Amino acid sequence: MADADPSTVPAVESTADDIAAMRIRGAATIADAAAAALATQAERSAAESPAEFRRQLRTAARTLYETRPTAVSLPNALRYVLRGMTGDTVADLRESTITCAEAFQRDLAQAQDRLGEIGANRLRDGDVVMTHCHSTDALSCLEATLEDGTELEAIVKETRPRKQGHITARQLREWGVPVTLIADNAARRYLDRADHVLVGADSIAADGSVINKIGTSGLAVNARERGVPVVVAAQTIKLHPDTMTGHTVEIEMRDETEILSDEERAAITGTDASDEAGLTVENPAFDVTPPRYVDAIVTERGQFPPESIVTLMRELFGEPTDNPWDA
Repeated sequence: MADADPSTVPAVESTADDIAAMRIRGAATIADAAAAALATQAERSAAESPAEFRRQLRTAARTLYETRPTAVSLPNALRYVLRGMTGDTVADLRESTITCAEAFQRDLAQAQDRLGEIGANRLRDGDVVMTHCHSTDALSCLEATLEDGTELEAIVKETRPRKQGHITARQLREWGVPVTLIADNAARRYLDRADHVLVGADSIAADGSVINKIGTSGLAVNARERGVPVVVAAQTIKLHPDTMTGHTVEIEMRDETEILSDEERAAITGTDASDEAGLTVENPAFDVTPPRYVDAIVTERGQFPPESIVTLMRELFGEPTDNPWDA
């Protein structure tokens, strides 16, 4: 991340740091935090002119945007708030920005509840659901199902290297759901026991491709072979409008120490400097699941086959959008 701008308030910097370090995780949580940070920037800005106020807000938005390039909910949240920044005075700009950020956060909270109710319609009493990573959207479908009195079981993949599956397992146990926690590479074996695969998404492209935590694509391919339907739960803030122009979604590469610690690297390479240079570790955070392996994408606006998601995307975003923080 670039050096901090002195006009950027500490709350924005700390939010950006927390998003980058994954202390704030999950697409909806990231979007909510980003909107809140922009509202704080607007509230605490010492700008004396409208032009300076707008520049400070764009700078703050750019700081947040640069933290997680794959999680499209982040730029969608920033676009929403910045485009609601209207007025001819600093006071007007401040009020409109805060109002827009708060409205975004309210809509975000309601969207997840609606999504959960829609997703619950796909599940039946006694179903066994396999999950991957930790998704609040996917969990909202399970929570709504349980609130209807339906009994479920879950097979939870640990999801290396950060083991976000443990978060999912903990939440499901708090709700009383029987959980079988498995290693990622055991998924194919346990798909024979599953009725559904339910995952979230960080981004969804115009062709219906799903960008989600690394390992999702392989799970979807195995599920298709086993005849297990794959359902993606994703709020519409995760639709990636830039992909309508053919732009690809950037896949975040995370630090290699999540895979291999310095001590483990030394144990492999020893003291041979040439061997050290010959060991490459790659740690992609996400992969791309083609739409042919996805049965349905569940949003707060209904269920969609992946091939038709572009219609919803155009309805919500129009044609491709620009990046207002670059203005």
